[in-house]
Formats: sequence, C-alpha cells, structure tokens
Amino acid sequence: MSKAIQISKFGGPEVLELKEINLPKLGPKEVLLKNSSIGLNFIDTYHRSGLYPLNLPSGIGVEGSGVVVEKGSDVKLFKIGDRVAYSSMPIGAYSEIHIMPEEKLVSVPNDISHEIASSMLLKGMTCEYLLHRTYKVTSKDTILFHAAAGGVGQIFCQWAKKIGCKLIGTVGSEEKIEIAKKNGCDHVINYTTDNFAKKTLEITDGKGVDVVYDGVGEKTFEGSIETLKVRGMFVTFGNASGPIKTIELKKHIAPKAIFITRPSVFPYTSTREELEMSAKMVFEAFKEKKIKMEIVKKYSLSEARKAHEDLEARKLKGPAIILT
Repeated sequence: MSKAIQISKFGGPEVLELKEINLPKLGPKEVLLKNSSIGLNFIDTYHRSGLYPLNLPSGIGVEGSGVVVEKGSDVKLFKIGDRVAYSSMPIGAYSEIHIMPEEKLVSVPNDISHEIASSMLLKGMTCEYLLHRTYKVTSKDTILFHAAAGGVGQIFCQWAKKIGCKLIGTVGSEEKIEIAKKNGCDHVINYTTDNFAKKTLEITDGKGVDVVYDGVGEKTFEGSIETLKVRGMFVTFGNASGPIKTIELKKHIAPKAIFITRPSVFPYTSTREELEMSAKMVFEAFKEKKIKMEIVKKYSLSEARKAHEDLEARKLKGPAIILT
C-alpha cells in the first residue's frame, strides 16, 4: 500500500483526494521508485480540470525525483539505489511510490538534490526546446515572453539572457516586475494595467519581435499576434488563462505571414536520445550557473489541494514542490 493523490471526477482542487492505493505488479521494463520530491506544474491543473482528459479514476502529476527501490527483470539502464528523475507519463507523480518505464527516467547528478531536480526538470526541458529547438534564439533576436515571473518564466529568462538576446517580459502584477528584471528581462510590462502589444511595439520602434512565447493563452493571444514582426513566430505552449478558441488564417496569419506552433515537452523528448540530451542540457545549465533555482514553496501530499489553489491564483512567485 502507498499513499497517493487520486481524482475520480474532473473539477477544481476539491477533487484531489489523498488515498491508500495498491500498486500493480512491476513489468519487466519498469522501475519502482520512492519519490523524494514531486514537481508542481500548471499542466497538473489541466489534467485535474479535464482540459486534458484522463481515464478516471486516475493519479495526477508527471514530474518527480527519487530513488530506485525495485526493478523489472529486463531493466538495464538503472540499478537499485540509483537517483533518478522523470517528467513524463504515465501520470501519478503525486505519490509516495511510483512505477515508471525505465526509458522515461533520467539519472540525477549527485551534486543536484531531489528537490532541485523535481522543481527544474519539466520546466527546464520546456525552456530547452523553446529556446534551442522550437525557435533557435540568438543574440540578434528580440523576444517576448509572457508570465516572465512564473516557474517556467524564471528559468527561461535566465537562460535566454545568457544567450544575449533582447528580452521583453510580461507579468500579471506590480510585485512581479522586480522578479522578472532580476531574472534577466530588459523590459517588463504589467499586462493587467498596460497594453503590452502597444508597449512592445514602442520598445521595438514599431518593428515587432522575432518570436512570442505565450503560456497564458486566451487573454494574450490577440495582443501577441500584434507584437510580431513580419514572418515572426508565435509559440503557444500553455493555457493559463484558458485555451485559444479560434485561429483564423486570414486574420491572424496572412497579414504578416507569421508562423504558429503549439509545442509541448513530450513530442520534444519522445526518443531516448532526445530525453537524455534535453535533461543533460538542463542539469548542465544549472551546474554552469546559467540558471539558478529558488524553490518558493514546499507542500506535503496532504496539501495538494492548497498547492493547486495557490498555483491557479498566481500566488506562487516561482517553482514549488510537493514532498512525500
């Protein structure tokens, strides 16, 4: 028996229930690991609400770090006692014990703690593919990143600034402006009080930005399109304010011949080689001090509802974790 957060219906944080569960038999290529620390991510709220539907009842959570305590008969990549992390399906990271396919795990360097690994891996790999593969940012680019003071935003902005690009960030409150500046933004716009599209065009002398990274969704979509230069790229990678409802070719794409893409971490780490490469780049960026991690809040499994309430209310000013 193991304690885990389960959902039997979609809804708000109240549907999260702490239960005792029986684990299935370990498969030949599966690993049983004892979670030490669990990542708290906005995608967890999408799974809980049903925006990204699951087969119910279900566990929740896709990121964690811990130690291998048992392995299947055909597991070759890891041994008992190894320190590992993951940021992938199968869902169920909000648990004391978790079963994962060996190919979805990565080794955690000895000089990186489980807490740091679980707060950084998913967000860090998201930043890796956004900066280096979805659009390869260079020092010549001017870019706009929404929610620059959030968990992903803090990693992204630090890493982007090391590349040397001109970085414009948006935030949702005055108190988050200094956080965004601290993490590398050259310009910060409070999109709840200012017209961020107008401000961005002023900053760029009317030229627009090379790429917009938008994890906010519905509320920022139209303005994001407006800020792009001719043949710029719109990268929509999240729905914090709700999903974008309609994209019209004639209205949104054709006038400036822009590019639109909807990436996520899973297609960018779908092979073993891509997963290991991306995780390695994240861990190396941390060790080389290209990015610094400051965990702003730690919850227990029994506080999962509170964690989701804080996450959705934008109370967290950086990465947060759940401890087992």
